[in-house]
Amino acid sequence: MTRASLNKQPHEVASMFDHVAERYDLTNDVLSLGQDRIWRKEVAKAVDARPAEKVLDLAAGTGTSSLPFAQAGAYVVPCDFSLGMLRVGKQRRNWLPYTAGDATRLPFKDDVFDAVTISFGLRNVQDTDAALREMHRVTRPGGRILICEFSHPTWTPFRTVYTEYLMRALPPVARAVSSNPDAYVYLAESIRDWPDQPALAGRLQGAGWTRVGWRNLTGGVVALHRGRKAD
Repeated sequence: MTRASLNKQPHEVASMFDHVAERYDLTNDVLSLGQDRIWRKEVAKAVDARPAEKVLDLAAGTGTSSLPFAQAGAYVVPCDFSLGMLRVGKQRRNWLPYTAGDATRLPFKDDVFDAVTISFGLRNVQDTDAALREMHRVTRPGGRILICEFSHPTWTPFRTVYTEYLMRALPPVARAVSSNPDAYVYLAESIRDWPDQPALAGRLQGAGWTRVGWRNLTGGVVALHRGRKAD
């Protein structure tokens, strides 16, 4: 079994996700109490992909997050650096153009995509700022970014309860349903360690994105951050 540490060495993170690929979608559904389906619907609405647009879906895993963009008529590229995730995705949806790639060194030319999105993956990248700059590079002028990531609940009493769930309840539940429960201890630690909403917005601006803002979901358990690349 493989568990990454908070220094997020790329080979450790990739190996960890390789080991959870087979039951990843099911485990997420259980651990989030079904909320992940709602969050992904909100991502699809926020990205608002249009027919013939090019959408890059980073940390796409098995491609579940890419489906709404394809269904909207966009050309979506699911990209992930876990080959295990990509293999499972290819078995389930072989018509999607899965691409192996590191978010800090994307294998795409400049100004290619109308929209770039990453759901629950930016937190696992070793160099967040480099990834935000790379996403900016491959987005066309006037294009957009949408980040869906775990964040910080805004109501203090709820934040306390949520933190207790992450550190105490999540690992036992993961042991019951996941193929690599130790990975979900890392998940809990990485969520707790992640910057809050204003801090991530500042990092987006530092990477060159404009019109940056965010919207909280489930009381701030998850936040949707958005931005634009200047024309």
